[in-house]
Order: sequence, then structure tokens, then C-alpha cells
Amino acid sequence: MAALGDDVTAGSPGYDPSHVNAKLLGFTENVQSQWEYWAAQKSPGLTFRNCGVYGERTDQIAKRLDACAADAQVLVVEGGLEDVEQGRPVAEAARNLQALVVRAQRLGVRVELAEVIPWNNGWPQAAPAIVALNRAIHAIGRDEHIRVLPFHAVLDDPMRPGRMKDAWTADGDNPSVAGYERLGELAFRLP
Repeated sequence: MAALGDDVTAGSPGYDPSHVNAKLLGFTENVQSQWEYWAAQKSPGLTFRNCGVYGERTDQIAKRLDACAADAQVLVVEGGLEDVEQGRPVAEAARNLQALVVRAQRLGVRVELAEVIPWNNGWPQAAPAIVALNRAIHAIGRDEHIRVLPFHAVLDDPMRPGRMKDAWTADGDNPSVAGYERLGELAFRLP
């Protein structure tokens, strides 16, 4: 399997699949800071190619599709929070995600699409854009007949909707190891 996306796919802030940030910033990476790690723990024998890159918008993620999807049977696409953070139009991010899905399907890869996670540091200003983008992601799932992984639903704090519980976020932007564990064990399901 392959996972293509932004910070959340990469495992930020504790893991960087390119290992560049760890070298530059001198920190020790934690492989448990990836939802892919926890999904593989839940399903022994499952392996992922982590194609996450910190800080990328959906248009930037799309440029890496062919390389990430090569030889993959299933591709999990996650992205859109960076678009929201940078004030890009939700409709543009949704178009980019739909185009990514269609291109991957044309490559013969089974595609799954993940919801955008809650963003504590952007709450409440960004909450309407995240809700709108997640609605669009579910529409893409229906239109393209693909499964949508409930990343937002699994990390949404029922006592503070639109935000992650403090234990589930490392920095208010990205999940903590406990948050990634929830994504890998509860949001991801074998295709």
C-alpha cells in the first residue's frame, strides 16, 4: 500500500519519511508517529510506502502521485488542511483531490480518500472550511465509488467539536502518537 499526502501522512511532528527534518533539526524520529505504523500493527503483513511531505497543499501533493502510486495496489490519499491553513479556496482543494483520485484510478490503483483532521490552532476560524472540504471529500467518495476514511470523525473531540483532544494532538496542528494510533487503528480499515 502507499499513502500520499501532507503532514498527517508523513507523521509530523515526530516522523519525516524523507528524514530531512530530523537531520536538519537534530531530533530522533519516532516511527510510531505515523498512522501507517499503527495500521500495520493492527494488520500484520501490511506494509506502507509513506509518501507524506510536510506542508504540501493538494496541488503539490498531486505532482508526486505517479511516483507514489507506482507498484501500489491501494493508494490512500490525504490532504487539504494545508490548503485551508493557507486560505486557499475549498472548491480548488476539492477539485485537486478529485483529479488526484481520477488519475490514480486511471493508473489502475484502488484509491481511498481521508477526511481532513480537526485543526485546534485554526479553530474556530478554519472550522467552516474544514467542514465544507470534508463534505466535498465525501461527495468525491460517492461520485468516484471509493471509501472515505473517517480521519476527522476519529480525532474530533465530542466535548469540543472541531478540535482534537489535547492528548490526541502534539502541537495543535498535527496528531500526537496517541492521535496517530487512533487513526491507524480506528480510521483505517483494510480494503
